[in-house]
Amino acid sequence: MIIRPLIARAVWAFSPYKLRSANPPETGAVLIGAPHTSNWDFVLMLAIAWSHNIAPKWLGKHTLFKRPFGPIMRLLGGIPVNRTNPAGLVDEVVAQVQANPRFFLVVTPEGTRGKKEYWKSGFYRIARSTGLPLVLGYVDSTTKTTGLGPTIQLTGDVKADMDKVRSFYADKRGIRPDDFTPPMLREEA
Repeated sequence: MIIRPLIARAVWAFSPYKLRSANPPETGAVLIGAPHTSNWDFVLMLAIAWSHNIAPKWLGKHTLFKRPFGPIMRLLGGIPVNRTNPAGLVDEVVAQVQANPRFFLVVTPEGTRGKKEYWKSGFYRIARSTGLPLVLGYVDSTTKTTGLGPTIQLTGDVKADMDKVRSFYADKRGIRPDDFTPPMLREEA
């Protein structure tokens, strides 16, 4: 869709953030959106994806999909998640990946804009189940940059894989730095 890259250019023209991005894999990936500390992260992540000519799917709490905004959220690629009963979500996303040869999914593993103890592990399970690589997307308020960082092929060694993720995000600060949940999965504890 030609309008998405135009919208992305407008975002970068008016945003205080600059796009500093590696190229994502052509065949698809699970894109992490972190630190997720503000609603502006959503706008920046869509602009990043659209700058790379990607129309991503993304996971969002089911309440975002109620009227009047529900149809818009779905048009933007949203997949509603009922956090009180997320059973079957990974299987549902895996089925969508298998049906689409070029599938990009944005996940905010913090799960919320407030600080928590752990990241949610759905991004990891989806990437492992589908064989899709993990691309580390970021917002850094210190440098006023945002974009896509390295691509990681997960090995199944959760600690080693997450050490790479932690290393990348070690110097990244979200729009509200105090609300960032450091990259740690409950499975590592």
